[in-house]
Amino acid sequence: MDACLQRLGLSAWNDGVFDGAWSGRGETLESISPIDGEVIARVRQADAGDCERAIARAQEAFLKWRTTPAPVRGETVRRLGNALRHHKADLGRLVTLEMGKILAEGEGEVQEMIDICDFAVGLSRQLHGLTIASERPSHRLMEQWHPLGIIGVITAFNFPVAVWSWNAALAAVCGDSVVWKPSSHTPLCAIAVTKIAAQVCHETGADPAIFTLLCGPAEEAGARMVEDRRLPLISATGSCAMGRKLAQQVHARLGRTLLELGGNNAVIVTPSADLDLAVRAIFFGAVGTAGQRCTSTRRVIAHESIASALKERLLRAYREVRIGNPLDADTLMGPLINRQAVASMIHAIRRLKREGGTVLCGGKILHTDTATVLAIEHLSDEGGMFLPEDDELLREDAYPGGCYVTPCIAEVAPEMPIVQEETFAPLLYFMTYEHFGDALTMHNDVPQGLSSAIFTNDFREAEQFLSVVGSDCGIANVNAGTSGAEIGGAFGGEKDTGGGRESGSDAWKNYMRRQTNTINYGKDMPLAQGIKFGGDSEQ
Repeated sequence: MDACLQRLGLSAWNDGVFDGAWSGRGETLESISPIDGEVIARVRQADAGDCERAIARAQEAFLKWRTTPAPVRGETVRRLGNALRHHKADLGRLVTLEMGKILAEGEGEVQEMIDICDFAVGLSRQLHGLTIASERPSHRLMEQWHPLGIIGVITAFNFPVAVWSWNAALAAVCGDSVVWKPSSHTPLCAIAVTKIAAQVCHETGADPAIFTLLCGPAEEAGARMVEDRRLPLISATGSCAMGRKLAQQVHARLGRTLLELGGNNAVIVTPSADLDLAVRAIFFGAVGTAGQRCTSTRRVIAHESIASALKERLLRAYREVRIGNPLDADTLMGPLINRQAVASMIHAIRRLKREGGTVLCGGKILHTDTATVLAIEHLSDEGGMFLPEDDELLREDAYPGGCYVTPCIAEVAPEMPIVQEETFAPLLYFMTYEHFGDALTMHNDVPQGLSSAIFTNDFREAEQFLSVVGSDCGIANVNAGTSGAEIGGAFGGEKDTGGGRESGSDAWKNYMRRQTNTINYGKDMPLAQGIKFGGDSEQ
């Protein structure tokens, strides 16, 4: 692992601020691996002066970058994609080490960065507006798109590199500079990516400050970005509570926000569903990334006629989950990010029991040597799992070997208050329905609206699910799970999820300002709506 860090330009001590040069005058941050609780490396964070200098440099870089032809900007992004290809294995391994997702998912996240760079390169030659028919003679009406400015990007721990790329690659070809405030749980991933981007900029002659980095606490780096009028757009990923607070602050200065917040994603399984297909999708959606995706499957809504069979298949799959060190190829589920995440899951399980729910499997803390991969079926309450009291949940020594839990399925009623909330952990709620209309009501009756899925071979059910009276989410899938979106489509959700859209389709428009133009190539000055102004002459 030391060799991997060295190849990525990381050491025991790292500067966490980049504005064309590396610095860091703030407090020291320890990057702790959730795999074993050990310190990976230390980071010198930003102080107030670092924040001001970085934003000023990003503004300076933007003023030059915006006049660079878009296809030339695309060349820098093309080379960034190639550099990420070169470092894919090492960067994916770092994602696993610092965040805890398994190696396949770590490398998959880097591949997502590569894919969005490829998408952005093509986009750099297609930043087109419209020509619109004018109602006035000898006039042409059109619209065009201009670079917006400095884009503030605030990312969460669960996708420590991919979400930055969704924003940064598109913003770069659109002519913007980016200031990145990463999660304090994953600063090394951000530093490694920024080093790669800076090297690419040196090779192409671009100002490396178009990819500026501010590692620092939310109350310092994040707050300054949110309040600074030089940043016309803040793109933020995180909890619904964080999004509400941030939106109020940015909108108070009439800035823009692009919010990707919580999800409470459900899968409806109908009588005609292919259960093998449904189980695979639910299993990956609920257990992948240890349930720490915003698109993770949180709820299963199964028809009464197939509920027992579906439940048994899910329980069988859960019993075979191999939990342990995510750096091991045989591991299927790694740790949660920290003790707070474990405590949140345990509190949610205790609460659902108080509200009348029943735990069908899992939901306990796993005491394990992380060098060993364990299967749930080989464990018992006496042989490796325990459930501490509340006052023990956040103790430093509460989780020897890392923050590992067993994924949980709980049978609940849809009206239980806990079902309205997202627990960022492998906690799956199982409920049943009788009529399809009831399933849709249960599906939509939560505050969040990110991702959704239905498994059915009934054409009418599928079409209704995708219709205006169906799923109210930003993502709605048929015979595909809630998690694992492609970069080609716009990503985001409605309601408390924030309404933002990132990645593919026309999400690039977020990073530009629209301008409507009228060109008069005649000798008269007619007014729109047929208005005459000033005597009898037609204006």
